Amino acid sequence: MHSILLIAKREYLEQIRGRAFRMTTILVPAAFAFIMGIGYLSSIGLGSHKHVAIAADDAALANDIRRQMLGEKDAKATVDVVAPASDADRAELLKKVQSKAIDGYLSIETQSGLENGLPVAKYISQSSGDFTTTGRLRDDLNNAIVSQRLKDGGATQSDADAVNKGVKIATYTVKKDGTVVKSNAIASFYKGYVMAILLSMTTVMYGLNVARSIIQEKTSRIFEVMLSISKPGDLLSGKLIGVGLVGLTQILIWVIAAGAIVASPLAAAQMTGDFAVHFSWVEGVLFPVYFVLGYFLYSSLFAGLAATCETEQELQMYTPLAAVPIWLSFAMIMLIINDSNSFWSVAISFFPPCTPIIMFLRMGSEIPPAWQFAVSIVLMILSIWGVLWLSSRLYRVGILMYGKRATLPEILRWVRYS
Repeated sequence: MHSILLIAKREYLEQIRGRAFRMTTILVPAAFAFIMGIGYLSSIGLGSHKHVAIAADDAALANDIRRQMLGEKDAKATVDVVAPASDADRAELLKKVQSKAIDGYLSIETQSGLENGLPVAKYISQSSGDFTTTGRLRDDLNNAIVSQRLKDGGATQSDADAVNKGVKIATYTVKKDGTVVKSNAIASFYKGYVMAILLSMTTVMYGLNVARSIIQEKTSRIFEVMLSISKPGDLLSGKLIGVGLVGLTQILIWVIAAGAIVASPLAAAQMTGDFAVHFSWVEGVLFPVYFVLGYFLYSSLFAGLAATCETEQELQMYTPLAAVPIWLSFAMIMLIINDSNSFWSVAISFFPPCTPIIMFLRMGSEIPPAWQFAVSIVLMILSIWGVLWLSSRLYRVGILMYGKRATLPEILRWVRYS
């Protein structure tokens, strides 16, 4: 135990004092915030600066669509109306689209080719991926048709606009004690999403740190000196504990910094209404638990792989394997957020490599039952024990093997030798 603590202390102090620790502690959250900020700013007013034309048989309908488009909150579009439009008018608009004089035009036919009594509409543009503008035009066209039908039935324009605005549904969540509190699906989604990304990023990053450390010490032959005072199992245990403590230290720094920012008067004023985010004590307790379990699972796996590799380039060939559970977890994000208690959501949360990410995605929507937390943690502990058992045997032999590529039969012999 004494040698394990010494090695853990060495690994911890060596990384804490390093420049890389200071840089990643500052730059990783800064880069993460910068990327999210760019994504948010770039989505503001998306598709609202277009120059479009409306070619329709019905001038009243075309002008009503234009009114709808220019009446939107972030309306910055330029909308031309050609109505009633002839075939020559539509051909001229097509030439303008080709020459990029306009971004596109909406063609509406109300006198022929009706579908179920509704106009036939086509949007022509040079971009096949402009789904934002297409969505805006579809909504405005539907609202204009509803508005016309209501006015034909005797409704006023204000009544028609009120109907088109629709009814907003406030969402609430029932807690276990029976109290009903207001909830926000978007805020809950992003809360679970950010925590899942943070968890996956840190566990894999520090797991790879363990692997790189083993490769560096293996190539520098420092292991030959360290093995004279300690057993291979103690070396591996001390390395895992030391690097894991570095990860917890970094996360603690991020949590304290985030808490200070959230507690500031400016942030407190902003994080209300649709931006309100609430963290439960369950999430606060389970985050370090799942971090530690995820870290030990990935780091013990990478430790065994690193012992079979000769260089960091060879190790990098295996790193995509670590991303597979992460891709699988985020590929199911829509299913999990919409139905966190479905069979597949629960099943994948019991798959140890995906458990930390999936559990926090599920908690973003609804706190799972306590027995599911217990089962997932027990399965992770058993998986860690199995991976450590295999990795420790590969580690004992592999750290002293030089100049020979480890094939599968060779690795199986290492396991038997140990």
